[in-house]
Amino acid sequence: MTIENQGDNQGQVQDQAPGLDDNKIIAERRAKLAAIREQGIAFPNDFRPEHKAADLQAQYAGKSREELEAEPVPVVLAGRMMLKREAGKKAAFATLQDSSGKACDGRIQIYVTLDATGEAAMEAFRTYDLGDILGVTGTLFKTKTDELTVKVSELRLITKSLRPLPDKFHGLADQETKYRQRYVDLIMNEDTRRTFKARTAAISSIRRFMQENEFMEVETPMLHTIPGGAAAKPFITHHNALDMQMFLRIAPELYLKRLVVGGFDRVFEINRNFRNEGVSIRHNPEFTMMEFYAAYTDYQWIMNFTEAVIRQAAVDAHGSAVLTYGGRELDLSKPFHRLTIVGAINKFAPHYTNEQLDDAEFIKAELKKFGVKPHAHSGLGALQLALFEETAEAQLWEPTFIIDYPEEVSPLARASDTRKGITERFELFMVGREIANGFSELNDAEDQSARFLAQVAAKEAGDDEAMFYDADYIRALEYGMPPAGGCGIGIDRLIMLLTDSPNIRDVLLFPHLRKED
Repeated sequence: MTIENQGDNQGQVQDQAPGLDDNKIIAERRAKLAAIREQGIAFPNDFRPEHKAADLQAQYAGKSREELEAEPVPVVLAGRMMLKREAGKKAAFATLQDSSGKACDGRIQIYVTLDATGEAAMEAFRTYDLGDILGVTGTLFKTKTDELTVKVSELRLITKSLRPLPDKFHGLADQETKYRQRYVDLIMNEDTRRTFKARTAAISSIRRFMQENEFMEVETPMLHTIPGGAAAKPFITHHNALDMQMFLRIAPELYLKRLVVGGFDRVFEINRNFRNEGVSIRHNPEFTMMEFYAAYTDYQWIMNFTEAVIRQAAVDAHGSAVLTYGGRELDLSKPFHRLTIVGAINKFAPHYTNEQLDDAEFIKAELKKFGVKPHAHSGLGALQLALFEETAEAQLWEPTFIIDYPEEVSPLARASDTRKGITERFELFMVGREIANGFSELNDAEDQSARFLAQVAAKEAGDDEAMFYDADYIRALEYGMPPAGGCGIGIDRLIMLLTDSPNIRDVLLFPHLRKED
């Protein structure tokens, strides 16, 4: 018999014929499972694969048919059956997919024959369905079209799949279903698998970079008695044993800085934060950040370090610091830009004069045109920031640090020694969205206490995102914290850039969604 390569447009099996109801398919598969149970163990756990498809492809795909025949390569592997094709009464092809490789490298073809595999295994194989997980033992060879293939000598059903996979030609098309049933999305879509492997590579890169620069990884509480470290609405819960209200962490900042007080000069945490706010293509109520703090540094040092962290993560996860996002180049290899808030407005909304930007009433009138109503207590700096957000932020495509934020919106940042009302703070923007936020840390306990009191007043005036007064943190500062700088990098948004993903849900394995009807 001539052994041919399995084509990409083949592999349809009977239970995926158009028009066949899924419930009927599931019933048929359950009947098959029932028959398997009668014969013995239905879900065995004694098969141990020794090889991965991607490794076999990398090592042997370049070998000729003659070389593989001269030196047979024994193989023991397992994978999910994604394609299946009969080749007459005595043979069949199938494609197995395992977790190896970045894309198709995680697949390999198998060849099941009556002669090599045996009549019983051959007959059992004919009942197997797409999605079943198989264990195979055999040797490598190449078909006449040079497809690397495993000639199977032993074949076992490891896991019976009860639900049919989506049609291979249409895939898992509905976006919400992809988010809700990520397990199916990962089975069917190479791009999805590639995205999450890139996410892991980026986080590993960040962790390695931090450790190489003498930062110590730590863990801080996720249940807080006082929500602090950011201006955000918390999730509220109750601890029964202690009979007290608690909050899910909105940021680890104040605990990390307590560690700096304690003598750990460089600390970082890759953490989960929770904010009880809106859901959008950029926001998920549960998200990942990397926060780090370094004693005896300032925001200029932190900006340089943040730039280096992000650039290295891009290289390790993407292979290059030059990305393409939404069809447009994003170059992380060049030094990042730096602009003040007013400087950014001047650049992207040049019709405003400096006199207008120094006029609080004028800015209030402009914000009204954008449908923005600032808080009654907002000063000039907060108004300028609000105007920046409406006129310039979305236009910051290239990596840009916006620096020197007003004190009234930066309650944890060190005030400038030379510019009244300004702090040594920055936010990093790329493709029109915030990626990181950092500053020289405020280590003056009395100043920090006064700032907290101002936040309490703002909260009482109706700002529900204003911070609470944290007496224990003030007590920690009173023991003395060395001068320091710190930053939080939004990991999810960074991964969006590295993987060219338009929606934050594309880079979260299990994003939050409305209840399923």
